[in-house]
Amino acid sequence: MNIRRDVFQAIADPTRRAILVLVASQGMTAGAIAANFDTARPTVSKHLQILTECELLEPQQKGREIHYHLNPKKMKDLADFLDPFREMWDKRFDKLETVMNEYRSDV
Repeated sequence: MNIRRDVFQAIADPTRRAILVLVASQGMTAGAIAANFDTARPTVSKHLQILTECELLEPQQKGREIHYHLNPKKMKDLADFLDPFREMWDKRFDKLETVMNEYRSDV
C-alpha cells in the first residue's frame, strides 16, 4: 500500500484518535465504529480510510464485513518516536519538583 499521509497528520484529528481508542481492545466494523459518533457514516469512513492508509488500522475481511484492528507495530513506531521527548520532559519535571521541594524547605 502506498502511504500518502503522515501518521502525525492522521492522529491530529480528535475523531481519528477516538477511533484508535475504540479499536484498541477489539476489532470493529465501520458501522459499529460509526455508531459511537454523531457524524455521518461517510465521514467516519473517510477517517477509517486515512487511518488505514497510514497503517494505523488494519482492515480484516470476515465474511461480508470488514473489521478494523489497531496495528500495534505502527503504534509502537509512534511510541518509539515520542519516547525521547517523554524522557526529556520527565527529567525536566523531576528537576522542577526538586527545586520546588528545596524552595518549600527553605520557607
